[in-house]
Amino acid sequence: MAPIQVAPLFSLASPDDVEEETSDVALLHRISVELIGEQDLGELYSKIVAAAVAITRSQFGTMQRLCPLGDPSGHGGELQLLAHCNLPPEALEFWRSVSPAAHSSCTMALRFGQRAVIPDYELWDEISNTPDLEAFRRAGIRAAQTTPLLSRNGKLLGMLSTHWAAPHEPSARDLRLLDILARQAADLLDRTIAEEELRRLNESLEVRIEERSRELLAAENQVRQMQKMEAIGQLTGGVAHDFNNLLTIIRSSAELLGRRELPRDRQQKYIDAISETADRAAKLTGQLLAFARRQALRPEIFNAVARVEAVADMLRTVVGARVDLIVTSEGEGCCVEVDASQFETALVNLAVNARDAMNGEGRIEISIVPADGVPARRGHAAAKGDYVKVSVIDAGSGIPPEQLERVFEPFFTTKEVGKGTGLGLSQVYGFTKQSGGEIDVISKVGQGTMFSLYLRRVTALDEKGADITATRIDASEASILIVEDNEKVGEFASQLLGDLGFVTQRAANALEAIAILEMAHDDVDIIFSDVVMPGMNGVELGKKIRARWPDKTIVLTSGYSHALAEDSGHGFPLLHKPYSVEELSRVLRDAAA
Repeated sequence: MAPIQVAPLFSLASPDDVEEETSDVALLHRISVELIGEQDLGELYSKIVAAAVAITRSQFGTMQRLCPLGDPSGHGGELQLLAHCNLPPEALEFWRSVSPAAHSSCTMALRFGQRAVIPDYELWDEISNTPDLEAFRRAGIRAAQTTPLLSRNGKLLGMLSTHWAAPHEPSARDLRLLDILARQAADLLDRTIAEEELRRLNESLEVRIEERSRELLAAENQVRQMQKMEAIGQLTGGVAHDFNNLLTIIRSSAELLGRRELPRDRQQKYIDAISETADRAAKLTGQLLAFARRQALRPEIFNAVARVEAVADMLRTVVGARVDLIVTSEGEGCCVEVDASQFETALVNLAVNARDAMNGEGRIEISIVPADGVPARRGHAAAKGDYVKVSVIDAGSGIPPEQLERVFEPFFTTKEVGKGTGLGLSQVYGFTKQSGGEIDVISKVGQGTMFSLYLRRVTALDEKGADITATRIDASEASILIVEDNEKVGEFASQLLGDLGFVTQRAANALEAIAILEMAHDDVDIIFSDVVMPGMNGVELGKKIRARWPDKTIVLTSGYSHALAEDSGHGFPLLHKPYSVEELSRVLRDAAA
């Protein structure tokens, strides 16, 4: 803090006036009132110095604070000037920060730990011929006294000094009053130092808390990244394992089909193996997309109770005769708007999971009830809303708490090798979340498990807006515009459609397709477009064509697309990749009709 220069506040006309007009008690009272009423710290220090000058009738005064060793200012062990009275500017530099090695009354008091009085600097042998004496001469100081400021427990806090322009030795009365003032000054300084230390401690604590918070956040992010990489490693490892098995069948079958001497029945066997393996691969990718909530859903409104009852017999066949599967329901109006096929697949996955948890024997209950909200689960807060709760309940072995958080991870399974892919519950999770619902699981080891799907409830079986009816055309005469950015896929699709009797032409992207339609839209009956393409995607292309040429038929195809996952209500027929020749022919002929 910069030292403050003040004029004496308690100056008296003469010693006689002091004796006659103001007693020592009155003077101390005035000083105390001034000090107690002052709120500004700098002014408070200044008034202490002014009081010391008034008491001793000196010409100068200073108040210093002893900087603790290791002080951040770099002046540890030195006396730092807090306030002064009447010091000339050229003397300030000397008193701003006084080293213990300097020659002065304050360093003498610092050295011996008690009051130091120097009646005449010119007669002090120790200071003669030193720069310090020259500094006192320039300031006009000839004599000085310094009273240490001690805390209540005896700790040295600073110094209170007065200086005279002529040789002088303070009286016993002056020193007695200085002791009283020094006591007040020490208490005030001690409180100030404590407050500053508390403030620094708080600031340091805040800094440490911020640093610790950053460290914890960095550690948390690192752990999260490690968990993410572990999950990705598990996912890619599972995908690689399953696909390598499938590719082994396809590659081996293809090599064997290349043998000329292979009998026709064996050829058909390998052809069927390739076809079946491709179907299994498509199912595997479909389950992965379901978990990632990137599958193309076809939502429709249906009564969940009626749909569960309709597939109950199929589910009983799946779980086996030793499992008693029952369906219960409460309330009315349990209509939902989700993909019916994926809903049934989720039921199958949950039922199979329940059967396996009971070793193929026991009781499974599928319960459908209205719900007015979703309970708190797995770190998520409860949520109010209008839902249909579909629960699959078993009395199996239950799931240990440490595994409960991982049951929806792809390829995570507690079953024996070869008994499960670890993708069933992933499909259930992805389908439910992508449909705008929630999923909850409650399990107790040795008692059983309940998986509950919370699907948004709709109030009525509202009919969707009717699609624009395109002009009927003869499938054998249909002209198809293939929009595909992959040249090999586009070429293969063109050859395949040509073999099916269609007339085709190709466009490499959406803009090229629009240009072809602008030039000769009468020559195109069906637009068969991939969804994922650079620039404009297939859904956007379809909407532009529908707006510009409403009589045109658009059919989309994709193996994966976020555009389809986010816009399930696009209204275009969709052919999932990989598709069979039969599926392609059926979809296009249905579109042509």
